[in-house]
Amino acid sequence: MSVYVRVQEKGQVTIPTRLRRKFNLKKGDTVMFVETKDGVLIKPAEVIVSEALANIGEALRAEGITLEDWIEKSREFRAKMLREEYGFKEEDLKEER
Repeated sequence: MSVYVRVQEKGQVTIPTRLRRKFNLKKGDTVMFVETKDGVLIKPAEVIVSEALANIGEALRAEGITLEDWIEKSREFRAKMLREEYGFKEEDLKEER
């Protein structure tokens, strides 16, 4: 299905109501404009996030990293940052866990 809309003075376009409802787009939502060989594709934020998470998952699996490994590395990174950037001591960090 094709829908035609006019580009307004400041480059704005109105996404038709039917499409906003179909894709659950509301005022303030984030969308991404993707340039393709045929034109521009508009993607809702939830699609962007889903694709990003899928890409991260694929990259981790390709490296043989499990979710548990990733979580542990994140904890280690956070602890290092808290020590180096904010002066936390090791005993402060153990209470948090």
